[in-house]
Amino acid sequence: MGFHCCQPGPPLDALIAKVWDWDMPAAAHHYERVLPQPGAQLIINLHEDETRVYTDDDARRCIRSSGSVLGGPTLRSEIIDTAEQIRVMGVVFRPGGAHALTGEDATRLAGRDIDLADLFGRRATLLRQQLLETSDAHERLRTLSRWLRQQLHSPVLEPAVTHALTALAELPQVTRIPLLARDAGLSERRLGLLFQRQVGMRPKHYARLVRFRAVVTQAQGQPTVNWSHVAADCGYCDQAHLTHEFRRFAGITPGAFMAARGPYPNHLPLD
Repeated sequence: MGFHCCQPGPPLDALIAKVWDWDMPAAAHHYERVLPQPGAQLIINLHEDETRVYTDDDARRCIRSSGSVLGGPTLRSEIIDTAEQIRVMGVVFRPGGAHALTGEDATRLAGRDIDLADLFGRRATLLRQQLLETSDAHERLRTLSRWLRQQLHSPVLEPAVTHALTALAELPQVTRIPLLARDAGLSERRLGLLFQRQVGMRPKHYARLVRFRAVVTQAQGQPTVNWSHVAADCGYCDQAHLTHEFRRFAGITPGAFMAARGPYPNHLPLD
């Protein structure tokens, strides 16, 4: 039992940040808020053959999917059910990585969970069965990494998209996007369409999400946070601007984030 993760070797390392295996007792709390990330995620539930996500409102409506899904990049936090998070494997894709792996238009993936069998057919069913029959976590990680290499569609993103991803990761300012388009010899509209097809969102939304992620990283390990300083460090106009953007992406205020923090920066325990 435990949590294990690894980064696969080339060529997958250019597409995937990590492959992980979680085998732990059920959490004491029923729900968790999962913060948005710019890359897609593959989830394979080895405890239940189901994935449950809940709407972030008072109704908390349950959306059920297959136990093996590819979850596209999202601009909103999600609520998950901890009762199914007991034996789970996953893949965290780098931005654009899911498109390069599957060949799918990333706009189809954005903000939703797609049954892995809809993308890979019987190969996805056989993968889950093989993982269920493998008792050792490290061997499961090797099995999943090997399967991913076998499915590899195209490890290459458009050069303009790769350049934009690199530049916006270093300085996630929306005002840079026209300059990035000019550098690539493209119109801003053309760059936006290419970026959305391969990453799953427009460059300006990506830049804002990366900036939000920088706030989460800076705040996560601090006992107290001066939000005015964080706003200045991360390129916001002021603290009110930061709070507005934080609520937009996380669904809660920065203060509520600090109060709910747990050991994992992307998962916030709920009731």
